Amino acid sequence: MTETQVGDGRSPDLVADIADVPLFEGLTHDQRTELVAAAEEVVLEPGTVYFAEGEPASYWWVLLDGALDLIRHVGREDVVVGRMDVAGRWAGGMQAWDPNGTYLATGRGAVEGRVLKVPSAVLREKITAWFPLGMHLISGLYGTARSIESNARQRDSLVTLGTLAAGLAHELNNPAAAATRGVRAMEETAGALVDALLGLAQAQLSPDEFLTLDRIRRDLIALPAPSGGLDLADREEELGERLDDADVDDAWTIAPALATSGADVAWIERLLDEIPAAAVTPGLRWIAGTMSMLTMLTEVADATQRISELVSSVRSYTQMDRASAQRLDVTEGLDSTLVMLAHKARGIEVVKEYAAELPEIEGLPGELNQVWTNLLDNALDAVREVEGGRVRIRVFADDSAAEHESVVVEVRDNGSGMPPEVAARAFDAFFTTKEVGSGTGLGLDIARRIVVERHSGAIDIDHDTAVEPPETVLRVRLPR
Repeated sequence: MTETQVGDGRSPDLVADIADVPLFEGLTHDQRTELVAAAEEVVLEPGTVYFAEGEPASYWWVLLDGALDLIRHVGREDVVVGRMDVAGRWAGGMQAWDPNGTYLATGRGAVEGRVLKVPSAVLREKITAWFPLGMHLISGLYGTARSIESNARQRDSLVTLGTLAAGLAHELNNPAAAATRGVRAMEETAGALVDALLGLAQAQLSPDEFLTLDRIRRDLIALPAPSGGLDLADREEELGERLDDADVDDAWTIAPALATSGADVAWIERLLDEIPAAAVTPGLRWIAGTMSMLTMLTEVADATQRISELVSSVRSYTQMDRASAQRLDVTEGLDSTLVMLAHKARGIEVVKEYAAELPEIEGLPGELNQVWTNLLDNALDAVREVEGGRVRIRVFADDSAAEHESVVVEVRDNGSGMPPEVAARAFDAFFTTKEVGSGTGLGLDIARRIVVERHSGAIDIDHDTAVEPPETVLRVRLPR
C-alpha cells in the first residue's frame, strides 16, 4: 500500500489557517511561512488511504479539519484504533528522529477536511533550527521510551506466556499420564483375557455354559459398587477368602477386580453352582478381565475428554479460530482464563457469581482475555499467603441507564488490600509493587488501555468493607 497523493488545492492563506491550530502556537509568522512553504495541503476524502501501517513514516500528517481514522491490522481484520478529529492532532513523522521509523497505523479519510503533509526531513530540520535543545530531548525521549517499553512489554508477554504454558502443561500432564497408564494396563489385561479364553477352551466349556457365564457377568454390571475404601477392602477380603476356599487359582489377584465391580459372596456362590468346576478359575479370570477392561476404557475416555476440554479452553482463550470483534458472553472468557490459571488457583477458594441471563456485549474477546488474565493473576497472588484466601468473580448487568446498559465484572480478593497511594498509581505504566523480576508494572496499564480505549469502558479499584473480611475490588464496566 502506498501513500495517496492528492492534488495541491492550497487555501489562499494557509499560513493564517494554521495560526489557529493549537499545535502551532508559539511559532512566528515567518516560521509558519517556512513550514507551509515546505509542506503540502492535502484534501481529505472519506475512504481514501493516505498512509499505511508498517511503511516508512516519511511524512508528518497534521489535521486541520475533518477527520482521519487510524486503523491497525489485528489478527485477520482491520480494526479502527483511534480517530484524528480535532485540529492539531497528528500522526507519522517518526523518521524525523528515527531513520527506521514506520507508521504505527493506517490513516484513512473519515470526514471531508484537510491535513498538512510535512516531509519528516523538513520536520527534523525545522525543529533542529527552531528548538535545538527540544530536538535532542525528543530524540532521546523517543529512543529511550521505545526501548524501555519494548523490552518491558516483551518481558511481560514472555512471563505471562511462560506462566500460562507451565500451568497448561501441568494441567495436561495428569490426564495424559492417566491415559498412558490406562492403555498400558489394557495391553496387559488383553493378554490376560486371551489366556482366560484359552483356559475356558481347555475346560471344554459348552456354548450354553459360556452363555450362562456371560449372563452372570452381565448381572455383575448391575450390582452396586462398594461405597467407600473401607467397604471395598472388606469386600475384597471376603471374596478372596471364599475363592481361596473354592480352590480358585490366584484368588487374591482376582478378588480386587471383582470387588470393585460390585461382586459379593452371593454372586460367587451362584457362579460356583452354575459353572463346571474346571471352568471356574478361567471363567473368573475372564469376568475379572472384562470388568477391568471396561473400567480402564472409562478412565481413558475421561482422561482424553479432559485433554479435549483443555484444548477447547485454550482455543477459547486465544480466540485463534474467531474473528476479532464480535458479540460475546464475558463469562466464557472468564471461564477459559480460569482454566489457564488453574495451577495458580490450587488451594485457593475461587467463587463464581454470574448473574442469570447476562446480555452479550460487542468486543474483542482475545484482548478482554488479557484483561481477565491480569486481574485474576494479581488477585491470586494477593491471597496466596492469606489463610482462607478467596477470590470472588461477580458478573452482572447494570441497566440503571437504559441507553448505557453495560456488563460489570468484579474481581474481588480478601488479601492484604491496596493502600490508597498504591491504588492511585496502580494503572500507571511500569509501576509495580512486586519483587524485582516478578512483574513489569504493565499488567494493569494494558488492562486499562484495552477496557477504556478499545471498548469505551471503565476500570477502577475499590475497597469493600461491607463484607468480612474486607475485599479489594477491581471493577470493569463494559458497555453493550
